[in-house]
Amino acid sequence: QVQLVESGGGLVQPGGSLRLSCTVSGITFSAAAMDWYRQTPGKQRELVATITTDRTANYADSVQGRFYISRDNAKNTLYLQMNSLKPEDTAVYLCHAVFKRPFLLGTYDAWGQGTQVTVSE
Repeated sequence: QVQLVESGGGLVQPGGSLRLSCTVSGITFSAAAMDWYRQTPGKQRELVATITTDRTANYADSVQGRFYISRDNAKNTLYLQMNSLKPEDTAVYLCHAVFKRPFLLGTYDAWGQGTQVTVSE
């Protein structure tokens, strides 16, 4: 069973920092492409950052230069370091994995439940 469990969210003042973690089980983490998305009520889910199996990272324009995605394959954990946070970064942040299954065709994906990040005075 594939499980993605996010942690590290919370309330932070504008300009502050948070580090989110996503611990993954049930798949070969090192072979999975990983993403962070965020969701706010009434809006479409937004792709925030991606990291490939060779650690190539890409970011949404809105977070470029402030957020940093990384992975620790030994710990099966994905991270999102968020700096210079703004009120508009307030959202539920979700971890997403894209992976293959042994002996099966195609790709599969899985989502975590999300962790709330609130940026406010």
